[in-house]
Amino acid sequence: MWLRSLTRPVGAGLVALGLLAGPAGAADDPDRIFDKSTVWRPLTPNDKLVVYGIDDPVVGGVACHYTQPEKGGIKGTLGLAEDVSDISLSCRQVGPVQFKEKFKQGEVVFSERRSLIFKSMQIVRGCDAKRNTLIYMVYSDKVIQGSPKNSTSTVPLMPWGTEPPPKCADFVR
Repeated sequence: MWLRSLTRPVGAGLVALGLLAGPAGAADDPDRIFDKSTVWRPLTPNDKLVVYGIDDPVVGGVACHYTQPEKGGIKGTLGLAEDVSDISLSCRQVGPVQFKEKFKQGEVVFSERRSLIFKSMQIVRGCDAKRNTLIYMVYSDKVIQGSPKNSTSTVPLMPWGTEPPPKCADFVR
């Protein structure tokens, strides 16, 4: 995914030039649900906490929401601020669970850059076969220096209507 701040004027030009192309995430672009200002800045955008929603592209009936900080100010406006690694995650079953294909343990569900070069945020998925539970983890990494900040959410697969839940172990490669 593109660095979110690249939708701002300077970053958009860099994207148009193809200078900051990164690997595409597995999911579509997240839906921006709402934001809350955390630091007021005169004449420039405020720092914010922003809540996004995504649907698992391989597991229908599961949605995740994550909250991440976004820098304002001049650097944030120009797309030059490095976003911090503090990201929270919550995933839930929102309908009947339907696996569209098999997946690997730790497979990336969604990814986006968090700085111009080194840092990215990833949401990965796994299956706890014993408990028939999907596990989602969000973490931010840095090529040069790793970051231990992470958050985990679980989705126990439950019946929806009269259909019994599928076994996640049947869909792990």
